[in-house]
Amino acid sequence: MTHSQLVIFDWDGTLMDSIGRIVSAMRATAQHLRLSVPTEQAVKDIIGLSLEPAIELLFGRLPTAQHQQFLARYRDEYVDLNTTPTPLFDDAIEVIEQLRQRQYGVAVATGKARRGLDRVWLETQVGHLFDGSRCADESKGKPDPQMLHELMTELGYLPQQTVMVGDSVHDIKMAKAAGVRAIGVDFGVHDAQRLKAAGADHVISRLSELPNIIGASYA
Repeated sequence: MTHSQLVIFDWDGTLMDSIGRIVSAMRATAQHLRLSVPTEQAVKDIIGLSLEPAIELLFGRLPTAQHQQFLARYRDEYVDLNTTPTPLFDDAIEVIEQLRQRQYGVAVATGKARRGLDRVWLETQVGHLFDGSRCADESKGKPDPQMLHELMTELGYLPQQTVMVGDSVHDIKMAKAAGVRAIGVDFGVHDAQRLKAAGADHVISRLSELPNIIGASYA
């Protein structure tokens, strides 16, 4: 029997291989503003959160003027100055199209701001594949479940019909808080052990594993 399901993806580190650019842009911004440069792992640990709380976790509460400088410089670094490639993962489009062929809803819940998601959707020409999206500047940030609640309401799905797919513990904790199944991917910022410890129901190493896992989970 076929069930109607909603599959909600994180973006960075789950569908797009953008972790390297985020890390290098964040570290370059800190260096430019003469702040203590965080480690690569420290930056990875805040990926998935919205930018402002991420900055506070890494650098503490900055003075207002310096905080605004940081926001502006980071956006310049990420969008214009940093040349680290940010391709979609090899099987991302194929998997999304396969889910759509099964009549599943497909959406995105991301720590990106709307401007950032719209920019990468324009660059990659994949926005039409998604039925809905929520960004960190439109809702409460991860791990708060508000983005998932809003997407389920907008698209007409119940928690038991919904799956969240992400590469960070923030994604998994958001899923658990929303009462939806959580599938971790271990090729982003956090490894399988941390994802499972956060409550992931499954952890996969390739997106191509996803359709069969979802199908088996709801058979």
